[in-house]
Amino acid sequence: MTDPVPAPPTAGEAVERPQVRVQRLDPDLPLPGYAHAGDAGADLCTRTDVELAPGERRLVPTGVAVQIPDGWVGLVHPRSGLAARSGLTIVNAPGTVDSGYRGEVQVCLLNTDREHPVVLHRGDRIAQLVLQRVGWADFVEVGSLDGSDRAAGGHGSSGGVRAWQTQQPDPPEHFQESTR
Repeated sequence: MTDPVPAPPTAGEAVERPQVRVQRLDPDLPLPGYAHAGDAGADLCTRTDVELAPGERRLVPTGVAVQIPDGWVGLVHPRSGLAARSGLTIVNAPGTVDSGYRGEVQVCLLNTDREHPVVLHRGDRIAQLVLQRVGWADFVEVGSLDGSDRAAGGHGSSGGVRAWQTQQPDPPEHFQESTR
């Protein structure tokens, strides 16, 4: 297998490129890499053949361990093509690879198709690893929070939840006002 191409910075722009150390646990699998210049996610492959029955989820090994630099996080995202064509997604998307984690990157895949199994072969690309800067907060307990225009509105409070009008005759009570 060939390693994916590295993503070069956009012409004329300074791009911060953290170095991620990779331990290849399977010498026949490629390192994580970008399929196209400018891609945000580096492809991760399956180390094993996998068949997921309809509705089945499984932790799938990638054959690599990574050392994410301090101040960064690796976020494991689904591949849009797999999701669209076969219903394959990641249960905890995005999965989090903290900078202190040194084990094999594994992906918790879920076959959302109700009728057909998803068959993956060793070396198939199954997910994308996106690096992102992180910040840390000091959490301070207070008796109340400052007001805002949004207040406690969430879970459909901004509208646009028409799916309930076609799929369920009665949306949950706390959504009824926000979807009209």
